[in-house]
Amino acid sequence: MTYCVGMLLDEGLVMASDSRTNAGVDHIATYRKMTVWERPGERLLVLLAAGNLAVTQAVVNLLNEGVGEDDRTLDDVDGMFDAARLAGEAVREVYRSDGALLREFGSEFNPSFILGGQFAGRTMRLFQVYAAGNFVEATPETPFFQIGEIKYGKPILDRALDRATSLTDAVKLALVSMDSTMRSNISVGLPIDLVLCERDACRVKLHRRIEHDDAYFDEISRRWSQALQQAYQHLPDPAW
Repeated sequence: MTYCVGMLLDEGLVMASDSRTNAGVDHIATYRKMTVWERPGERLLVLLAAGNLAVTQAVVNLLNEGVGEDDRTLDDVDGMFDAARLAGEAVREVYRSDGALLREFGSEFNPSFILGGQFAGRTMRLFQVYAAGNFVEATPETPFFQIGEIKYGKPILDRALDRATSLTDAVKLALVSMDSTMRSNISVGLPIDLVLCERDACRVKLHRRIEHDDAYFDEISRRWSQALQQAYQHLPDPAW
């Protein structure tokens, strides 16, 4: 299991993913689930992946080496919609190759992706790509996507995040959302990959790897726990 979140805001883009992969409590490993393609000032694409690791790695490899008879890569696309469509084609190509074999061995074909970024002179966009290769786009009313173990971090974002949220506040919300998920599900864990991109810059402003000894993340986790304890204590007692 994993947890990834992508946020499309007026100021830019925030993307975060955990790095835990497990096949049972006695087999835990760390793999990056974030891939960045960047030509500073020209184009920036960030892909987050959840699901069967072999499948998601195959999709990323196809995006790097070539999809379909034309062997198109992300270097060949000229916009975010074209990039999302190519990602969907890569997912379908992996399904045609491996889907039946996965079913034969009792495994689901269950990849999902969040793809965000911008091309120079074009609009910054954010997409969620499904296992069928189809995709949807973030809107002002729905400015974030989650994949993987989403249920523990979603209430925080539903209550506090909107399109006008600053990048700084969005980073804090992403980390609180990640911390809440990690506390409730041991299949999600550190390190966390975090990328922040300003609108129209077409470059990564911040790429941080949050490890087990990260003082800021520890402080965020501690203060959020304290704030929740204080908040419920200040709620009115029931009158019945």
